[in-house]
Amino acid sequence: MRQRFHGRIAGVGSASGVRVVVGRWDRTPWGPFSDAMVALPSGHRLLLAPTERVAEFIASTYTFDEVRVEAFETTGPPGAWSVRSASLELDLAVGARTPLGRLLALVPDAVATAPLFCAAVDPVARVVMRGVRTRGSAGHGRREWYGATDHHAVTALTGRLEGRDLGALAEVHPAPDFGFSSTPRRPSVTSVVTTVEVP
Repeated sequence: MRQRFHGRIAGVGSASGVRVVVGRWDRTPWGPFSDAMVALPSGHRLLLAPTERVAEFIASTYTFDEVRVEAFETTGPPGAWSVRSASLELDLAVGARTPLGRLLALVPDAVATAPLFCAAVDPVARVVMRGVRTRGSAGHGRREWYGATDHHAVTALTGRLEGRDLGALAEVHPAPDFGFSSTPRRPSVTSVVTTVEVP
């Protein structure tokens, strides 16, 4: 069975060494939701999810050391994300479309998000954006494809994790290592359709 998630993924680093990947999902099998994957400087990987069902699905697909279920929302226009949960406060300024985004815009969405196309472009993605994969094996025998349709730079960050200031925007480095693919090293927002095949 294949399940598809339509939305945007923001990947950012911070001067504190905390790296955050926020999923802002508009269309999913369970309706709209947001979540965050957080990597601490120690390497501890934390999932923040809005419901038990979402937490179970994500934790079965990716790798975490801790999972928290708490009220979670992402609001604001495309250029200004406001992320709020009991553990995380994050405000992102999203800037212009990147050269990669302009290239992605040339490919029809129906083509770019098809698993066959994702598999075909995976070797190119590995070279162009180190650590990024567009297909791979996920947890519990699952397979996954990322179909990107747009890409914008993140230009600023303010936020707190458990009340501690995150500091200024920084590269997403080292890679958070939640799964087979990493977010781009340059802070960015990627419009994507994620297809997960559950055996």
